[in-house]
Amino acid sequence: MQSWTSSIENGLRLLLNEWDPIGVADDVQDEYDCMLAPLLRQLRSGANQMEIGAFLRHELEDHFGLDPLGLCPEAMAARVIAWWTATSTADGTGSS
Repeated sequence: MQSWTSSIENGLRLLLNEWDPIGVADDVQDEYDCMLAPLLRQLRSGANQMEIGAFLRHELEDHFGLDPLGLCPEAMAARVIAWWTATSTADGTGSS
């Protein structure tokens, strides 16, 4: 049986792979795993959409060397927050 933490990581990995800002998720499923732990820390500490968006923008620019224009990190941040809220509600903790 999969632990809750592992299930959460897999859910966030799936979300990041759907976004796939560098276009490799079909071939490299763990390409964005470098963002999992930092994003989960931020989400668990109550980061808002603006903070998540700033983190994603920073990763696009500084880690992946991309121009975030057109990659919509703020829209992805909204998806991440919505996913986190739904996940937190579904697990029964009601925490975000």
